[in-house]
Amino acid sequence: MCRIFAEQPPENYAYETRSLRIGGHCTSLRLETAFWAILAEIARQESLSVAKFATRLHDEVLERHGEVRNFASLLRCSCLIYLARGGSAGGFAAPVMMAAE
Repeated sequence: MCRIFAEQPPENYAYETRSLRIGGHCTSLRLETAFWAILAEIARQESLSVAKFATRLHDEVLERHGEVRNFASLLRCSCLIYLARGGSAGGFAAPVMMAAE
């Protein structure tokens, strides 16, 4: 089973840091490359840049909960929700479940 996950290219889980302006403040976010690709796909579907999508998400969470704790984790979980609801994997091959050996 682990072979399915271990065979993915290391580029998928390499970190990438990007600077974004959220709420008028510059910030840096460090996410795995795979998550950046998924966020780009989500943003593209919304006709937004990744920065504008992240700002919109940040603002909506702030409005609903009064604060945004651990924004990087929020973005990762948003990607998982997107994939669970049938979104594609942003150019990264999703693992294929194989019969038990």
